[in-house]
Amino acid sequence: MKFIIDNWMLIALALSSGGLLLWQSLQKGSGVGTAEAVMLINREKGVLIDVSEPAEFAAAHPAGARNVPLAQLSGAKELPSNKALPVILTCASGARATRAANQLKKAGYERAVALQGGLAAWREASLPVEKSAA
Repeated sequence: MKFIIDNWMLIALALSSGGLLLWQSLQKGSGVGTAEAVMLINREKGVLIDVSEPAEFAAAHPAGARNVPLAQLSGAKELPSNKALPVILTCASGARATRAANQLKKAGYERAVALQGGLAAWREASLPVEKSAA
């Protein structure tokens, strides 16, 4: 008991740092980084779906991505019929992709994940970006 009283600041510091690490890992959620997304695409035949609006998609999107706007996601033909395949969802910043991943998980896509940081992170990782004809 004397140890706890004498070292209460160290104990509080250790507990708070552990709590912050736990909070950070919980905030990460079901998203993946660009390196993991590329691995899922290359090694496990993952499908990259951009849930941006058509005009945003035409301006710039990750190379090879299919466009399925968030509002049209449920029942879209562009989604893989095999629900066991990884589905990597992206948008401009990652916010809509997170909502889309949650929606697809409810629809039975077990491996639906959002790309953390969206198109901005994709570009920052120097991965290929395409433009579509408007």
